[in-house]
Amino acid sequence: MFGQWENVPLGGTKQKEKVQMRLSRMKSLLALLFAFTLVAAACAGDEAAESSDGGTSEISEGAAAEEDPSDGGGEDAARTCDGEVEGPVTLTLTSHSSGDAYTGAVSAFNAGPGSELGVTVELIDLGEAGYEDFITAAAASNDLPDIIDMDGPFLYNFAWNKFVQPLGNCISDGALDDFLPSIITQGTYNNELYSLGSFDSGMGIWAKRSVLESVGARIPESSGDAWSVDEFDQILRDLEASGISAPLDIKWWYGAGEWRPYGFAPIVQSAGGDIINRSDFQSAAGALNSAEAVEAMTTFQTWATDGLIDLDAVDDTNFVEGDAAMSWVGHWMYAPYKEAFGDDLVLVPLPDFGKGSKAGMGSWNWAMSSSAADPDAVWAFIEFVTSPEQVKIIAESEGAVPSLKSVLAEDPTFQPGGDRYLYVQNLEAAPDIAVPRPATPAYGAIRNAFSDALADIIAGADVQETLDSAVEEIDADIAANEGYPAG
Repeated sequence: MFGQWENVPLGGTKQKEKVQMRLSRMKSLLALLFAFTLVAAACAGDEAAESSDGGTSEISEGAAAEEDPSDGGGEDAARTCDGEVEGPVTLTLTSHSSGDAYTGAVSAFNAGPGSELGVTVELIDLGEAGYEDFITAAAASNDLPDIIDMDGPFLYNFAWNKFVQPLGNCISDGALDDFLPSIITQGTYNNELYSLGSFDSGMGIWAKRSVLESVGARIPESSGDAWSVDEFDQILRDLEASGISAPLDIKWWYGAGEWRPYGFAPIVQSAGGDIINRSDFQSAAGALNSAEAVEAMTTFQTWATDGLIDLDAVDDTNFVEGDAAMSWVGHWMYAPYKEAFGDDLVLVPLPDFGKGSKAGMGSWNWAMSSSAADPDAVWAFIEFVTSPEQVKIIAESEGAVPSLKSVLAEDPTFQPGGDRYLYVQNLEAAPDIAVPRPATPAYGAIRNAFSDALADIIAGADVQETLDSAVEEIDADIAANEGYPAG
């Protein structure tokens, strides 16, 4: 893993020494993080693993290890673009993936606009579970990477802690016109744009049309036509009666972490509740533990206790092999499902629990570190990976919704009648259908509390008491951080 950092092409002795020193410290950070992860895993046991979020819990005030947050956790204060790239410069990029689309994008940039500007990007693959811990540790030791690839909801805590800086004057007039509005929403905190993504996400239920028709189920054509919760309940029971045990795949084996709030907060939101009060983000009381939320989660619990949900799956094969009849999941399963079922595959919205079908939204995005070596160089890379050509490649590799309207227009699967058109409809109707995760630094605490509560509910715990406890946990974090004041 560390070998990919060697022999970095650098320009100038001082620049080379500086980058090599930063990379050396990052190696040490990753080694320390890896060792800590092994110790934690060895000590935690199965029960703790179930309640863990797979990364750091909420990043509270002072996360930059006694550094003044105003300094951005970096060696230098945050700087904005001045229109000049001061090359040659090497930028470090922490990413959740070293797949072909990402390594290809870095290589294409380095060989193209990077070469012209004197900019080299070095990719460091953190994986999907390690980036949050790494960024926090890097900020604490003044070793933030220049470019941060992060899952959408963590932007807000990173921005609040001043780990990242607004893109601000780096963006030229009209440069955002082609982006989906949901991308801009995700990247905005405290009325400033901090990030842009190459793709957005899609949420729904994949099914075989022939199987649904075999039990007389109608096929919804949009989220406005979604099954009611009672209708969905009956379909599940009809499928079970037809011989399909545990007909609903919900990817429970994904475990704790981001999947649970992304995948199942829409249940609470569809019922009329939420995982936080969004008027001021100061409390979850009356939202997460409302009567409507309790009723919806009780229904979900009933599906689990009645054996209608597949809680025993250990991989993604249960729907493909026919052990489950429907798969409640995001965009990333489109390619294998399409390969398995062809034209029989159909995407339907999540059920309506009373206030309309809802869906998750938001995904990985690019941000500029507060200690970026050269903001103009960072922006040159972000502009490149959000260009139409790269958006098409990266979004396709993720099976995701391209972030640019022009790229969407070229793909028939995202057009009316296409396999994935529901995703586009939901995103275009955001936040009324596709609901962004809360734009608050408290999101880590919200995620952890909701994820743990969901596990307890699935296991049969009292729903009201469980949601009340989750509210207390969320509110305690907000109070401990004095409401996460902006500024």
